[in-house]
Amino acid sequence: MTTTQVAPPSTRAERVGWYSYDWAISAFRATVITVFLGPYLTTIAEHAAGPDGLVHPFGIPVATGSLFTYTVSASVLLTVPILPLVGALADRSSHKKRLLALFAYIGAGSVIAMVFLTGTRWLLGAVLLLVANIAYGAAKVVFNSFLPQLAGPDDRDRISSFSWAIGYIGGGLLLAANLAALVMLGEDNKATVARWSIVSAGVWWAVFTTVAVARLTDRPAVAGEHGRGSPLTDGFRQLWHTLKGIRAYPLTVFFLAAYLVYNDGIQTVITVATIYADQELRLNQSVQIITILLVQFVAFGGAWALGRVAARFGAWRTIAGSLVVWIIAVGLAYPLPAHNPVAFMLLGCLIGIVLGGSQALSRSLFSQMIPHGREAEYYGLYEISSDGTSWLGPLLFGLAFQLTHTNRLAIVSTLVFFVAGLAMLLAVPVRRAIIAAGNTPPRVL
Repeated sequence: MTTTQVAPPSTRAERVGWYSYDWAISAFRATVITVFLGPYLTTIAEHAAGPDGLVHPFGIPVATGSLFTYTVSASVLLTVPILPLVGALADRSSHKKRLLALFAYIGAGSVIAMVFLTGTRWLLGAVLLLVANIAYGAAKVVFNSFLPQLAGPDDRDRISSFSWAIGYIGGGLLLAANLAALVMLGEDNKATVARWSIVSAGVWWAVFTTVAVARLTDRPAVAGEHGRGSPLTDGFRQLWHTLKGIRAYPLTVFFLAAYLVYNDGIQTVITVATIYADQELRLNQSVQIITILLVQFVAFGGAWALGRVAARFGAWRTIAGSLVVWIIAVGLAYPLPAHNPVAFMLLGCLIGIVLGGSQALSRSLFSQMIPHGREAEYYGLYEISSDGTSWLGPLLFGLAFQLTHTNRLAIVSTLVFFVAGLAMLLAVPVRRAIIAAGNTPPRVL
């Protein structure tokens, strides 16, 4: 039996606060993960490597070109048991804002601490990246769980897409400032610019987190029984109930599995884009930043436009169409000529069209399949392969490079995620999944 969902009461100020956090974290994704940290950490590792081109974190031999992607994968393996627990804690708490602030400030502080990433301190960089990415994922769990509080079923695609679009503008503005610094100081100072650009993203993250926390509103918790123990033990107990109870919603699990697969491909492409441009296409950092900056603003329009498309054709169909574009784009990356910035920029624009919309619509569509009061718990499972927390793709990319010493085969390896994810998505009976979760489907799916 379904229950009718009414759009929950939320103010414009609260929605602006929610948008502000997307604005805050986009700088971490754009400036740190997508542009600067991969090449910068690789260079530092190369300075410390022996004649064999390897570094040895905790005694493990790692090619310097694989260190960044391996670290991203390791951070995700560590978050697998953490994020669902964070979700269970958030749903049992009436103080979600405090949890959001806690994890966001830990992440931002770790990024700011990268000011000390100089010389041959590659291990420090890897550890700080681990902490930042784990905190990023934990904060996103809490952040995403606010969405059902802000809008009813028919408005979530629009609000989620607009928030994602706003995030691209925020990330683009900071990236533009960092690009201006690189142009003014020149390629000879690119290491210094990279380090301070990374730090600026941490400051940006912290400042706009403060804005978000000030405007968001806590609501009474509705999940589980309370007061039986400490918040941590209650969280573990609730997590166990969630893992047992999710078997009652197999269609939600099926959609989640599809998302985990295709989003792993999306996040891998985002993560390794600058490594591919730097090591395979031989494009200098200025070209890379200009391209990523261009992608940011194209993605703003793309996320907004796909939100409008979803309003007419439904989120499920729109996501499927976006994955077809992803398959085309990744296929075009393999023969992309080196030393050709125009070709790289055009490919970036193609990706930008579907970059934000495919993720924003997945977030809002998943919210329809979650039982009421379990939002953060289920987003804890969702975030295992959400924005910044994919693991299998970066691991596969790193292994492909270490075995073949070419990034072209490594980038093509990501196609399997898009093809398999699309096939799985098309097999999901979305309307049945929403009804099975006790929710009312939107007018258009």
